[in-house]
Amino acid sequence: MRLGFFSPSLLAKIKKPTIWLHAVSVGEISSAVSLLNNLRKKYPEYQLVISTVTTAGNRIAQQVASNKDLVVYLPYDLSFIVNKVIKKLSPQLFIILETEIWPNLISILAKKKIPLLIVNGRISNKSFKKYQKIKFLLSSVLRKVNFYCMQTKEDSQRIISLGAPREKVGITGNMKFDSEVPGDRYKKSDLGLKEENILFVAASTHPGEEEIILEIYKQIDRKNLRLLIAPRHIERIPQIEKLVQKQELVTQRLSDFFISLSADETMPARDRERLFSDTTLSSSTILLLDTIGELSSLFGIADIVFVGGSLVKRGGHNILEPAFFGKPILFGRYMFNFQEVAALFLQGKGAIVVDNAQELKEAICNLLDNRGRREELGKRARQILEENRGATERNMEVIGRFMLKPVRNVTE
Repeated sequence: MRLGFFSPSLLAKIKKPTIWLHAVSVGEISSAVSLLNNLRKKYPEYQLVISTVTTAGNRIAQQVASNKDLVVYLPYDLSFIVNKVIKKLSPQLFIILETEIWPNLISILAKKKIPLLIVNGRISNKSFKKYQKIKFLLSSVLRKVNFYCMQTKEDSQRIISLGAPREKVGITGNMKFDSEVPGDRYKKSDLGLKEENILFVAASTHPGEEEIILEIYKQIDRKNLRLLIAPRHIERIPQIEKLVQKQELVTQRLSDFFISLSADETMPARDRERLFSDTTLSSSTILLLDTIGELSSLFGIADIVFVGGSLVKRGGHNILEPAFFGKPILFGRYMFNFQEVAALFLQGKGAIVVDNAQELKEAICNLLDNRGRREELGKRARQILEENRGATERNMEVIGRFMLKPVRNVTE
């Protein structure tokens, strides 16, 4: 598909006109759900094409897509391939989530006069340094984008400094604040937990963090505390199992708690049969999340959440999902990929930052001993989330400006 070849069954599903939305992977797809729902409501005559680059992103896109939507992989950024796919899909509008720069795709869309918008745009420190080195090549490409809806003032300044025309750049906020809260798919008993058990979820962890979490867990040694580790990349599960064994603990994969009611392995948890609801999980058993797309639902039964990629220099991950459920949130000092969001939560006293393993242990113990503190921290997190909603609506206003043009047939 990335080479531009579509199966006959997929070709038969194409219903023009289309609006094409591209989201590289899982995180971008998750933040796009509210926008997709708004596009379906406002432009029901259009088919939505959702593209990703990663297989994990494609899997989640299939889950959030409606029956009418078309889910594909983004074609390789080679002119003859991009041309072929655009002719097949004939988009009236192309939307790129966050900030991905595909020179040939952008140039071809501009040549065909198909509006291109960057929505929920952000540029991380790492990406900005990389882009600065090739600014002389980027500036001409960036001028071809019709409009940039950036998350923050810093993001807007960065894209302008790289060559985007100032008049084409706006600040509309972060759509992740608008993400729809998943339903309560889980009860603690589904995972062999008792209601009095305190569930500590270590989310989106990276190498170097699981060792710290496991060591802290053993040191705390509370009878009612239980630990669930959800690595950022589930292919690392075997590696984490070995770490757990070194601590003389045992593991329980969450996939073993469920059996699919059909042959579809991507079926979400709400459609699966609970197998071990009568099982009681001991404190020596570490739960491991080895499936994609279910972490946000598990936050609903968490009591304390640590967001990974932040004790090691990975830049952190999304803290908004646990905030949806009003959970107390902890993270490390390396949150440079979510710098403004992290600062917002710290300023509003809706999260706790720790510098090292000792501080993390102390923070966890403090929360374990103080239920009122846990509830207050979670309440503030939810409040901050509510106060910052509205980016999707602002982005829809911008999209509306480019949907007033007559439908065009892209056949050149």
